[in-house]
Amino acid sequence: MGKKKQPQYRIVAADARSPRDGRFIEILGHYDPRQDPSVLTVDNDKAVKWLSEGAQPTERVTKLLEISGAMEQFKSSKAG
Repeated sequence: MGKKKQPQYRIVAADARSPRDGRFIEILGHYDPRQDPSVLTVDNDKAVKWLSEGAQPTERVTKLLEISGAMEQFKSSKAG
């Protein structure tokens, strides 16, 4: 996504066997690092659903989910 020298990213749930830019199952949000402040929109309910089903986010996506509050929401739902 984005244009040359203007990156924008989609946060998606994808099968690990799919190529990085290949098919995905569901869009969970968007991240635009070029705006000041950077724009992050995440559907926390969808993210928590996928995490509870065993999805393993990358390091960067984990940080973005922590910023959005989805990781804390997941940990609290997991704890009780």
